[in-house]
Amino acid sequence: MRRDPDPAGLLRGRIAIAALISAVGFSVVAARLVDVMVFGAAPLRTAAVVASHARRADLLDRNGTLIARDLPVSDLYAMPAAFTDAARAAHQLAAVTGADEQRLKTAFQPRKGYILVQRGLSPDERETVMKLGLPGLDFISGYKRVYPGGRILSHAIGQVDTDDNGVSGLELGLEDRLRSQSAPLTLSLDTRVQYVLEHEAGEAMRAFHAKATGGIVMNVRTGEIWALASLPDYEPNLHRLQPGDSTRNRMTQDVYELGSIFKIFAFTEAVQENTIRLDEPFSVVSPYRLGHYLIHDFERLGPVLAAEMVFAKSSNIGTAQIELRSGPQKQKPFLRKLGLLQPLKTELPEMASPLYPRHWETVEAATIAYGHGISVNPLNFAAAAAAVVNGGTLVRPTFLRHPEEQHGERVISEQTSRTMRQLLRLVVTAGTGTKADVPGYDVGGKTGTAEKAEHGSYAHHLLISSFCGVFPIDDPQFLVFLMLDEPHGNRESGGFATGGETAAPAVGRIIARIAPLLGVQTKVAANP
Repeated sequence: MRRDPDPAGLLRGRIAIAALISAVGFSVVAARLVDVMVFGAAPLRTAAVVASHARRADLLDRNGTLIARDLPVSDLYAMPAAFTDAARAAHQLAAVTGADEQRLKTAFQPRKGYILVQRGLSPDERETVMKLGLPGLDFISGYKRVYPGGRILSHAIGQVDTDDNGVSGLELGLEDRLRSQSAPLTLSLDTRVQYVLEHEAGEAMRAFHAKATGGIVMNVRTGEIWALASLPDYEPNLHRLQPGDSTRNRMTQDVYELGSIFKIFAFTEAVQENTIRLDEPFSVVSPYRLGHYLIHDFERLGPVLAAEMVFAKSSNIGTAQIELRSGPQKQKPFLRKLGLLQPLKTELPEMASPLYPRHWETVEAATIAYGHGISVNPLNFAAAAAAVVNGGTLVRPTFLRHPEEQHGERVISEQTSRTMRQLLRLVVTAGTGTKADVPGYDVGGKTGTAEKAEHGSYAHHLLISSFCGVFPIDDPQFLVFLMLDEPHGNRESGGFATGGETAAPAVGRIIARIAPLLGVQTKVAANP
C-alpha cells in the first residue's frame, strides 16, 4: 500500500529549492552590479589606472625649498540610477565640489553607469561630500600635483595633466626619474634668485610697455641654471589660463635675432685668430657699402674707432669689417663649435632649433657678426657666452643641482677668454652698458638691440632689446641675461628703447640684489 508523502519533508524541500533560487538570483544581480560598476563604466576604469600610478617624487630647489609635491586626493564618481532626484543631487554635488551643475544635470539624465563628478578632491572636500548622504557615490584615490610657489618657476617646472603625467617643462623632461624614485629630486634653481629675476623683469616690462620679457641666471663654470623666467607666465595649479597668461617659455621655445649682443662671438673669433689688435683703428664712417648692401650704425661714432671701442660702442660697421677678415669659411665652423648652430640639449624638452642662412657668404657673414640673419634661443646664447668668459670651455646648461665645475671641450684659449672679459668690462665702464654697472662687483657685459623682421623686412619700431651681464668679471661666476620683446622708450630712457637703456639697468639691479644671495663678495668686503 502506497504511503502518503511526508508534509514536513515536502515543506523542507520546497524551502531548500527557494533558497537555492534566491541565491542564484542574488548572484546574478551581484554579478550585474559588478559588471556595471567596474566593467561597464570607462571613467571608473580610468580612475583605477590613475590610482595605480606611483606617486611622483617631490621637486626641491637647491636650498631644499619645496617646488612641487603630490598630495593624496580623491576622484568622485556617481551612479545616477541610485538618486531619487537626479537634478537635486547635481545641485548639491556642484555646490560642494565646484563641478559645473549643468554638466552634471545633463550627465545624470540617462541614469546609467558611473559619471565623473569631480577630480582631485581634498580630504576635507571628500568629507563634505560624504555628509550629503547621497547614495551611489564612489571615491577613487589618487594624487594631485601642487606647486606651493604658484607662478614662480612655472615655465621651467612645467605641469602635469589630470592623470599626474608630466606634459611640459621639467615635469616632462624628468618624467622617468620622478616616477622611478621616491626621494626628492633637487634642482639647480634657487627660488630666491628666481623671485628677484622675475620681479625686475616684470618691472622692466611694465616700465617700457614691452610685449614680453625673459631672463636667465647661470653659473658659467658648473652650467647650473639658478633662475629662468619668461613673462607673461601662468598659474600651474589652475590647469587653465587666465587673461594675459602664457605657457610659452620664450627663453627656450622661441628663437630671436639678438642683434649686437652677438658681437661677443665675432670679437672672440677675431681675438682667437689674431686678426686684430685692440688698439687698431677702424673707419666707421656711415654707411658702409658691401656690394648692393649698406650697413649703418645706430648713431655716428666715427670717423675712426679703435677695435676695442668698436666693441664697447657697438659699431656694426666696424664689427662687419673685423668679421670679414676671417670670412664665412671660418665664421660658420666657429659658431658651430660654440654650439650655436645646433639644438641645445638640457633636461627641458622644449628647445627650439637655431635658424641660419643656407646660403652663407660674405654679406651673411657681415650681418651675422652683429646679430642679424641668425636666430637662436636665449638659453643657447647664454651657454655659448659662458664658454667665452669661463676660461674657454663649453658647459652644458643643467637644471639639476651640480655644484662641481664642468670640464667640457676647449673652444678658445684662456688668453682669449681673458681678453674678452676685458672687452666686456669696457662696455660697462665706457660703452653702451654703463647703466648695468654695480659698484664692488665689476660687471662686464654686452648690449643688444635688434630690429624684428616683419613682412619680409626689418621694422624700425619693433625691437628685441637685451643685455648679457657677467660678474665678477675678473673671475666670472655668474651670467645674467635679460631680454625685452618690443619695448618702448620712456622719459627715464630719453625715449630710447635700446638694450643699453632698457635691459642693462634691470640687469644691474638684478646683480645688486642676487650677488649677496650667491655669496659673491664685493671688492671692498673681500679686501678690507
